[in-house]
Amino acid sequence: MEYRVLGRTGIRVSSLCLGAMMFGRFGEESAERSAEVINRALDAGINFIDTADIYSRGQSEEYVGEALVKAGVRDRVVLATKCHGPMGDDPNERGNSRRWIMQAVDDSLRRLRTDWIDLYQIHRPDPSTDIDETLGALTDLVRSGKVRAIGSSTFPAHEIVEAQWTAERRGRERFRCEQPPYSLLVRGIEADVLPTCRRYGMGVITWSPLAGGWLSGKYRENQEVPTSRRAGLLPSRYDLSLPGNRLKLAAAERFAVLAEEAGMSLIELALAFTINHPAVTSTIIGPRTMEHLESQLPAADVRLDPDVLDRIDEIVAPGVTLNPEDAGWRPPALADATLRRRT
Repeated sequence: MEYRVLGRTGIRVSSLCLGAMMFGRFGEESAERSAEVINRALDAGINFIDTADIYSRGQSEEYVGEALVKAGVRDRVVLATKCHGPMGDDPNERGNSRRWIMQAVDDSLRRLRTDWIDLYQIHRPDPSTDIDETLGALTDLVRSGKVRAIGSSTFPAHEIVEAQWTAERRGRERFRCEQPPYSLLVRGIEADVLPTCRRYGMGVITWSPLAGGWLSGKYRENQEVPTSRRAGLLPSRYDLSLPGNRLKLAAAERFAVLAEEAGMSLIELALAFTINHPAVTSTIIGPRTMEHLESQLPAADVRLDPDVLDRIDEIVAPGVTLNPEDAGWRPPALADATLRRRT
């Protein structure tokens, strides 16, 4: 397992990061089986675990915290979590305000059964909150010792720049890393987010390297399309009547053939592609089962030849996201019709 410095924090993290989204009600409901996956990942050399308060409404954090305490390994794990998403019916139990961040971090610390969080991230932009307020709250958390470093997740390039400038001008702690979606099928961040992160010395932790299952090997042409809870919740990303998803299916088929010719699994090709980008620090894998984990671990040692990378670019061009719905974030002016139409 390779270890890389996360931005300019001095913290060394494994090139594969264990994502815990699938631990809890949304995925693996057994705390014991989740702990087995966590322990196996640690034994394989992964020292980086990423979760969020919203994953199964806190249950993921509880499972991770319990597993680390039982194994007695908290001190050697780089632990990351996030806030922003709704955690209740109260309209103030969400977002990026100081009021909510201060409550959310204490809730996460309790669920994780730890005194500090190595990396605390803002899960999405919040257009209703001044970025200076958000950074001010996060700065206080760093100075109090509850948080070691801060980062953003799925921020567009212009908001990454705004946060960096605000931190410099206002004397705030700055985002040390960004966590964007990135895969063979979702390459939009190559055009702006990745170069911006390199310019500011930020680490990059990519999520959904298997494109929500499209690159797992289960989506092949002339085969029955698999059903999943995720597909039911996010039809815009899976419905094959939509042009963007048909493009994804065709590309996934070509990538599967390329992987076979290169002597590796499609999963290994997909993960290695993200790991090998020079701007990427670590790639998040999100196994629900031990079988999932074992299929993904070998990718840490895979290096792609230039001719394979050239063929990847022929299938999906650099900077292209085949289905815009996979970008993880839509500008408010496009998502909210009232911001572009007079009533």
